[in-house]
Amino acid sequence: MNKYLFYCTELYCLPIFRPLQMAIKARGGQAAWFFANNDSIARHLGAEETLLKTIPEVKNYNPDAVFSPVNTVPDFFPGIKVQVFHGLATDSTGKKGHFRIRGLYDLYCTRSTEETRLFKQMAEKQPHFEVVETGWPKVDPLFSNNEAANFRNDLNTDKPVVFYASTFSPSLTSAPLLIETIAKLSRSGQYHWIVTLHPKSNDEITAQYRKLQGPNLTFYESSQDVLPLLRTGDVMLCDTSSIAIEFMLLNKPVVTFRTKVPAPYVLNVTQTQEVGPALANALSRPDDLMNAIHQFSKDIHPFTDGKSSERVLEATDRLIETGISHLAPKPANFFRKFKIRKRLKYYHLR
Repeated sequence: MNKYLFYCTELYCLPIFRPLQMAIKARGGQAAWFFANNDSIARHLGAEETLLKTIPEVKNYNPDAVFSPVNTVPDFFPGIKVQVFHGLATDSTGKKGHFRIRGLYDLYCTRSTEETRLFKQMAEKQPHFEVVETGWPKVDPLFSNNEAANFRNDLNTDKPVVFYASTFSPSLTSAPLLIETIAKLSRSGQYHWIVTLHPKSNDEITAQYRKLQGPNLTFYESSQDVLPLLRTGDVMLCDTSSIAIEFMLLNKPVVTFRTKVPAPYVLNVTQTQEVGPALANALSRPDDLMNAIHQFSKDIHPFTDGKSSERVLEATDRLIETGISHLAPKPANFFRKFKIRKRLKYYHLR
């Protein structure tokens, strides 16, 4: 039976890989985790999850495949290298550089027809990797019928629920700008707010939002699984974070504040006083907005069966079985490989 390794750099890796881990174990396979110089994330693993702490442990484990959601992956780890991505955003939705080949992966598991088409175009020019359209493991639980994956009962409210989330990038985040607005709207009692911020958010800003907790606002730490929050919210307030895309997969409306990528499928505002009216408008679910959301969701992630993890495993297992000898050699990538070795403090050639 095959062995798999999850290569992790940030907290967001956990909800991406856990559905995949479940699929692996359901097939009788083995799964293990490796965290790149970030021991604080490892403490979030459960007792039943396998943690490899050192590179010698990884080499001894000898995985058949290494899954990574980030741009790079250690070339000296055993096994084929599989890219599963860390968000649904692409170049067209504000993720600059999404369609950039860095010469480290053997397999790209794509999420939509257009994304697959573009990666296959690049594979024709750089034939050192395969491309298979699978869907994204992280969103599998969104399409389950598990009521436990919804926090509404915990909130004990019959009010509409506004979910606020923000990215961390200083040039994109709305968090510093919306503290007073969200405080005022929560005090009005019109909605119940659930708030979470990116794990990399400024500590002082996070602390200010944490202090807003009260009868109409619940703050969730970034270490918690965000998927139940997505399923709980009736409307989202966001900025240019890719989490808004995940929310729209549930056919729910999003209000953005000064997004860098305005589009028909979001209600974008630029002034704080516009936030309240925009939320009310979004909750009315106007036809033009909801039609745009439906089309966008279908385009960016058409899989709604909750079985993307299984498709990722099938594509990975096929490549493990056939091997990669039919693929062209990867580029030398000396500089990228050195940077990975420097980060992991590993300077051996293999």
